Amino acid sequence: MENETWWTAPTESESGRLIMVTGRKDVEKFRNNPKFNIRVEILWKYDGDTKGMPDKETSTMMEQVQDALLNVFHKDPIAVLTGIFTGDNQRDWIFYTLSTHIFGRKLNETLSPFPLLPLEIYTENDPDWEEYDEMSEAEIKID
Repeated sequence: MENETWWTAPTESESGRLIMVTGRKDVEKFRNNPKFNIRVEILWKYDGDTKGMPDKETSTMMEQVQDALLNVFHKDPIAVLTGIFTGDNQRDWIFYTLSTHIFGRKLNETLSPFPLLPLEIYTENDPDWEEYDEMSEAEIKID
């Protein structure tokens, strides 16, 4: 993520708990490619602290998984990570991809060295990146 432009901002869940949103800014080359029209959400539910945030062990494992995914999609850019939501006892990674089949294969290959993880995966067509635009509204603008 060091060569990419990201922002982080707090928001609230429907239950009023803190959610930290991290979004990627430099997505134009993916967004302008009409093949990147599938939104993939990977959800990891966890038992959080009193504020709904992950403990150190879970957070560390999440970072290792995230780093592995970023590495594989950097080498083979069939998907781009555009957002990360953490809080209210879950983490969501949001990707846009050109193929659910290839994405799923790469995901399975990447996660094979890890223990079985409590992940849920949801996909939807989002050719106009509407969900990305909605997430971007959370960015705090500071002049």
